[in-house]
Amino acid sequence: MAGHSKWANIKHKKAATDAKRGKIWTRLIKELQVAAKEGGGDATANPRLRLAIDKAKAANMPNDNINRAVTRGAGGGEGQDFEEIRYEGYGIGGAAVMIDCMTDNRVRTVAEVRHALSKNGGNLGTDGSVAFMFDHVGQFFFGPDVSEDAIMTVALDNGASDIITDDDGVTEVLCDPADFEALQAAFVRENLTPEEADITMRGQNDIELSGDDALKMQKILDMLEDLDDVQQVYTNAVMDVES
Repeated sequence: MAGHSKWANIKHKKAATDAKRGKIWTRLIKELQVAAKEGGGDATANPRLRLAIDKAKAANMPNDNINRAVTRGAGGGEGQDFEEIRYEGYGIGGAAVMIDCMTDNRVRTVAEVRHALSKNGGNLGTDGSVAFMFDHVGQFFFGPDVSEDAIMTVALDNGASDIITDDDGVTEVLCDPADFEALQAAFVRENLTPEEADITMRGQNDIELSGDDALKMQKILDMLEDLDDVQQVYTNAVMDVES
């Protein structure tokens, strides 16, 4: 995997997130509601809700919006019931895609996901068709300006399972999802700020794409992420998005 591709993908994702702030808030509100409904409205006893609140605050969502979403989800107000669904499929060059959705209309959602894939050269697969290609992990990315030695010291002392530094000096730290919060807190204590931090599905083997293939794959991902019912898109494609 070329180092510049990983870093370019991180920057591209952050830029896309900043450009779609309103849509991000809508997704976060759904996640807050579902997390509170599933595990209760007490964030101290609900890890999924704690992570959702952290993401909402990182996206500069006002506390009143967060509290209303949590209250609705925990049963203290009226709100839609969302069903969580994961779809699996393929993009360009055999790259795998997993799409996590929250929806109140499964028929609409699957039609939109299938269209986004097929319109740009991908296709929807069956349950389990690509899931085995991904690992469920806690993941942190640090930019090249952050000391690799400092990252390693904290990571190794606080449950990290792997530390990977690429050619551009980007350091990726992986851990078991159960260790994510403790490791994140340890980084905060040492004033080490990641570019990204999340519990995610990470591809076991990267599929490198460049040129037209990279552009087509990016169109697939962008179109999927623009769908209202889509919460998160995972892929093992690594694209040279600056080509």
